Amino acid sequence: MKTQTADRPVTGKPPKLWYGELAGLAATALALGVGELVAAATGGPSAPLVAVGGVAVDAAPTAVKEFAVTVFYTYDKLALQAGIVLVLAAFAAFIGVLAMRRLPYGLAGVAMFGAIGVLASATRAGATWAYPLPSVAGALTAAGLLVLLHRTLPRPAASPAQAVGDSEGPGLDVAAHEATAPGQGANAPSPYTRVPAVDGTRSRRRFLVLAAGSIGAAMVAVPGGRRLWAQRVAAARAAVVLPPPSSPAAPLPARVSAGVPGVAPFVTRNADFYRIDTALTVPQMEPKDWQLRIHGRVKQPLTLTYEQLLARPMVERHITLSCVSNEVGGELVGNARWLGVLIRELLEEAGPEEGADQVVSRSVDGYTAGTPTAALRDGRDALLAVGMNGEPLPVEHGFPVRMVVPGLYGYVSATKWLTELELTRFSDFSAYWVRRDYAALAPVKTQSRIDTPTAGKRLESGLVMVAGVAWAQQRGVSAVEVRVDDGPWQQAQLAAVPSVDTWRQWSWTWQATPGKHRLQVRATDDTGQVQTEQVHEPLPDGATGWHTIKVTVT
Repeated sequence: MKTQTADRPVTGKPPKLWYGELAGLAATALALGVGELVAAATGGPSAPLVAVGGVAVDAAPTAVKEFAVTVFYTYDKLALQAGIVLVLAAFAAFIGVLAMRRLPYGLAGVAMFGAIGVLASATRAGATWAYPLPSVAGALTAAGLLVLLHRTLPRPAASPAQAVGDSEGPGLDVAAHEATAPGQGANAPSPYTRVPAVDGTRSRRRFLVLAAGSIGAAMVAVPGGRRLWAQRVAAARAAVVLPPPSSPAAPLPARVSAGVPGVAPFVTRNADFYRIDTALTVPQMEPKDWQLRIHGRVKQPLTLTYEQLLARPMVERHITLSCVSNEVGGELVGNARWLGVLIRELLEEAGPEEGADQVVSRSVDGYTAGTPTAALRDGRDALLAVGMNGEPLPVEHGFPVRMVVPGLYGYVSATKWLTELELTRFSDFSAYWVRRDYAALAPVKTQSRIDTPTAGKRLESGLVMVAGVAWAQQRGVSAVEVRVDDGPWQQAQLAAVPSVDTWRQWSWTWQATPGKHRLQVRATDDTGQVQTEQVHEPLPDGATGWHTIKVTVT
């Protein structure tokens, strides 16, 4: 007759389902926490959640990406992370249930989870031997915790009908029965007496403490690991002293503001500037580790450090940037004062070869954008920006260095966390969004927006100020018109601007009468081209149409 041991799985009644679900969630949470800490220690963007999430972002169809931006706007990354966590939680609960019932099956699930993380991190841009380490450490941690939880798992009571000789019976003290000599009286264990091998209450308490403690540790480790690395970069950013510009921005005209409450300010605060990119979490890079390679179809490849870039003549300009995903009337547009080095001067030093009609910019996380070489050499103020509104670039907006090119949508020109410029040809390489059905050439379209009154607002009859912004970078805005209920177009008053590369505020006084009304706006650029009425979605090269709102006047 065999004696049951603590390491042998019990196959009487299976443990309650929630034990396994809790075990899986605890093990996975702790794995993510350990992964974040190891990623922070190794200094790479290789935490399991980030690595797998990055692959998910890259693999998502264009329609899904557009849906996320449309629905969640600048919170699309947060929504994606929440979705990944929910999927991961379901998978974690499943492998936890497996592990509590058949430990090898659960460990196989953990191994699969670790393999996915290793593969995802190893295939990220710039991956080194250290990139898979967080996923490996996380998987080993999860496996170890599952083994401990399995050994601590409260054992369910066996069926009374189960025989003493059944080696699978839980809680049966077979050894005690066999060691008892015949004739010891009533105190001798009966062949049918069952003595619990483990105190159920004490075992349950140990299980819950271990699982809850692991989840608590993970709740500290996940944000803690990210914060450790982010604090290093924040400290490095705070130590940066930007050089004064050799070509300062032109002073803002006295009438740069329309003076109407509710209109977006001429200069967008850094904290309010929109952020749309493919990075699941903000890449963290210290200036001492930053380098820019200019290579490809050039006569003289260049490599610059951050110090060398700051030592070059600096240009400061007010430039409006807009996202191709911006819907008509949307908020994915902003204006800032940028400081940086002219890209055309760097390209002149590198010497583009004949036929190199595209400059591919690469981010530290592997994102690519393809900018027409001609647009970077035609005299516009295309910058490798290091400053934004008088301070070093915010980390979420590309610190240490990003591109800023007036007149082009961001997906072909505004690469953040820049590390590389490669001269090539459009026929040889398609950048990230071009491979996802967006146009290779993307000049900004003339747009206008009503900021006040807001759609659906109830107004009192009488004089109402209608105002907003319009933009047509590299061409400029020469006129803005407003109409009510398909009536005649009325000329709006334009505020002043320092250049054609910024948006322009406008205002119009409306004598509002009671009833429901529809307001529309359109702009005309300096070439005389009127903003088109034709409605078109952002894909493939920017939305079109007139911004239209409805209000009620009482």
